[in-house]
Amino acid sequence: MSRIGYRKIVLPESVELTTEGNNVTVKGEKGSLTREFSPNIKMNVKDNIVTFEPAVRYSNKVRAMHGTMRANLNNMVEGVTNGFKKTLKLVGVGYRAQAKGSVLEVNVGYSNPVEIQINDDLKVETPDSLTINVSGINKEHVGDFAAKVRAVRSPEPYKGKGIRYEGEVVRRKEGKTGK
Repeated sequence: MSRIGYRKIVLPESVELTTEGNNVTVKGEKGSLTREFSPNIKMNVKDNIVTFEPAVRYSNKVRAMHGTMRANLNNMVEGVTNGFKKTLKLVGVGYRAQAKGSVLEVNVGYSNPVEIQINDDLKVETPDSLTINVSGINKEHVGDFAAKVRAVRSPEPYKGKGIRYEGEVVRRKEGKTGK
């Protein structure tokens, strides 16, 4: 059984945490994030240390929310202090990407380029035509956008062509051989 919900979160000096009902706002040097939390879990803030405990009888749903709320708040604190970043690599002949304002244009072997709208809270850079850097303070938005870009052309197992995360290992299949 996981005990993540019982771990303490130590707030850095530059982070300000405010609660208003079930809404929690975290402000830091990179920006601010607001999220609604479950009323079944009680959040205690004392001397820049945040702890969570169940406010109702401990059932499976409350146990799941206990760890989830702690992880969400930790991600919010991490986001406003350091931010999150995902890097995608394009592998394939003729594949390229280019960020144009609020649109990411990706050419990955289709007859027309694929255009993906970029959210306002994300920063998307293309340092070269084969690399896409997605960064922001909200871990959920960074991961969702990176997954959306990867889904345009997922890596295929025979030649390994497609869009992949940096460091991702694509298991290759052998294919047909003339034995």
